[in-house]
Amino acid sequence: MATRRTFLGTATAAGATLLLGGNVRTVARADTSPSDAARELQARDAIRAVNADTRRNYAALKADLTNHLSPVIVVQNDYRGGLYSLVSNGQVLESLHPVDEIFELAKSIAHIPLGIFTILAQYLPKQVPASQSARIDPHDLDMVAFKGPGDGWIQPLQDFSTTIDMARRQLEEAKLPDDLQKSCANVLDRAREFIADATRSRSFDMKSFEDFSGSVYPNIRANMYWASKAQIEGVTDIMTRWRKQLGDGAWKGLYVVVFTIWTTSVLNQNSIIIKKFMDPAQVDRHLIDISTAEIPSKPIPVALDNLARIVQDNIAAEMVFCTDTKLADALKGPEELLSEEILQLLGGAADAKAAGYTGGANANQVVCPFHNKSASDPSPA
Repeated sequence: MATRRTFLGTATAAGATLLLGGNVRTVARADTSPSDAARELQARDAIRAVNADTRRNYAALKADLTNHLSPVIVVQNDYRGGLYSLVSNGQVLESLHPVDEIFELAKSIAHIPLGIFTILAQYLPKQVPASQSARIDPHDLDMVAFKGPGDGWIQPLQDFSTTIDMARRQLEEAKLPDDLQKSCANVLDRAREFIADATRSRSFDMKSFEDFSGSVYPNIRANMYWASKAQIEGVTDIMTRWRKQLGDGAWKGLYVVVFTIWTTSVLNQNSIIIKKFMDPAQVDRHLIDISTAEIPSKPIPVALDNLARIVQDNIAAEMVFCTDTKLADALKGPEELLSEEILQLLGGAADAKAAGYTGGANANQVVCPFHNKSASDPSPA
């Protein structure tokens, strides 16, 4: 494919170019020859074409592979405990929320202190209290409290109180387990009291909010228990049913892709439970957590696209870097291939040693990437 750069280079070399009816006609001039700059541009474009072809073929393999991945479970973390989808050879066999709604209800009430905070945050005083000096970053506080003290929070807080009042009046009709109902009632009551005091005095501070949030902490933990219990039971049921449906042979090769928001990506609740149902010998390679700023609107095709990349890289790594297990592991995982080389060049001996490198003949020598194994090493990659 001719790029603007190659076209201009060709035109310079030929001396003149005429575009007639969409066709290119070159008129040669005996007194001209390609300039050094033109030849350089053409040569570099020829090199870039190698990468373009590689990327195109890589994408084609990945696109085809997505239709052959099986079996796959895709989990979209959400406020209902997770949307679970079972996929085989690119086809969705079943998609459902397996977790009982007790999960959502318990968490809904547990979120009330956070809900109040989100209304008050921008109006916080910007001075970190002495009691929090070791825990709160002053710059973080300055960013969050971007308005500073004022009364713009009063109406939104009163509106939230109306929502809380409605939930409290109908709480018994929700038919929650007794312990959960009592816990929710206390959170709702304490929240109404805090809001009434704050709006009456038209003031609040960190201390008054922390007194409120601290008073309902035991109830928050109780609600966390009920949410966790519901999630464990729901995920256990669906994983057990799908394993029976697929059979142990297919289940052994199961891939699971879990989408999580970055702030919940470590020890993600769904991944913790799912791990117990996967083949222990495969789980480290076949359970993939993907953290993201926003859960994709179409999680299944995104999951399969990412999974296909991971699976084909697993094989490519061992074949392309057959003489260097360290680089093979980098291609198979989230490590950037150039990361250790950059550490070597930026950090000197200490970082190089930490990265497993040995020094070259001189301090400025770039180390050959095939440093861990020699071509004659008979051990398997």
